[in-house]
Amino acid sequence: MFFSKQAVTHDETTVHARAKINLTLDVTGTRPDGYHTVKMIMQTVALHDDVTVTVTHGEKKPQGVRLTCNLPYLPTDSRNLAFRAAELFYEETGALLETVDIHIEKRIPVAAGLAGGSTDAAAVLRALSALHAVGLTDGELCEMGLKLGADVPYCLRGGTMLAEGIGETLSPLPDMPHCHVVLCKPPFGISTKEAYRQIDAVELKKRPDTDGMVKALQKGDLAGVCKRLSNVMEDVTASKRRQIGEIKAFLTENGADGTLMSGSGPTVFGLFSDESRARTAAKMLQHRFTDTFLTEIV
Repeated sequence: MFFSKQAVTHDETTVHARAKINLTLDVTGTRPDGYHTVKMIMQTVALHDDVTVTVTHGEKKPQGVRLTCNLPYLPTDSRNLAFRAAELFYEETGALLETVDIHIEKRIPVAAGLAGGSTDAAAVLRALSALHAVGLTDGELCEMGLKLGADVPYCLRGGTMLAEGIGETLSPLPDMPHCHVVLCKPPFGISTKEAYRQIDAVELKKRPDTDGMVKALQKGDLAGVCKRLSNVMEDVTASKRRQIGEIKAFLTENGADGTLMSGSGPTVFGLFSDESRARTAAKMLQHRFTDTFLTEIV
C-alpha cells in the first residue's frame, strides 16, 4: 500500500511599505499612562520598503516566523516590529502558524521620523490578512496595529490624515496637492522617547495652525500647505542638532516651497512644485548626506 506525501505549498505576496511625513505635529498633553496626546496631519510619500511574506504549508517541521533584511545590522527577532506583527497576527486570529518567511528590503532610513518600523509592521499585517483570507476589516486590522505602535493604524490606511489621541484616532482629509519631495536624513538617529522627554522639559510657545492646514488642503492650495508646515519637535531638536537647520536652509535656497523636520526627526523634507529643482537639490545634498531621496506625494 502506498501513502501519498502531503504536498508542500507556498503562498507569497509583496507589499510596498510607504514612508510618511508630518505636515503638522502638535503635542497636546500627557495621559496618566505616560503616553503623549497629539494633533497632527500625516501624509504618505512614494519612498517605500518592500516587504515580502511567504507562507509555507505542509512541511513536516514548521519553522514559525523567520525574518530577513537587506540591512545586516537590523534585528531579525522579536526586537523587530515586523516580526512582532506576525506573532500578533497569529495570536489574535488563531490562524495556523506553520512557516512564515518575511523579507524586508529597506529603503526608508532607520530612526528617521518616517515611520519606517511601523510601516513594515503594517505591511506584514496586510500581507498575512490577505494570504490567510481571515476576513479582517480595516478597523480590526487597525485595532491590531495599535497594539504594536501608535503609528501603525495610520500606516495601514495611509493618505492624508488628521491623527489625534496618541495618533490612533484618524480622520481622512482631502488629498494633498501633488508635489515632489526631497527627504534628507543627517547621519544620526533620534529616539522618539528622548524627543518627548525634551518636549516635556520646555514650554511650547509656537503651535501649528492645524485648522488652517486643513482648510488649505480642502482648497487644494499647495502654497497654503507649505506656509503652514509646523512641528513642535523641530524647535527642540534643531536647537541641539545644527545640521537640521542647515538642511532646511539649503532646501529653501534651492527652490523648496516649504521645509520641515518630520516626526521626532531627524529627517528634513522639502516640498517642491518644480520637479527639476527638486532633482537638482537632491543630487547636491546626496554629496554630503547619503540618506537623501527624491520622492513624491502619494
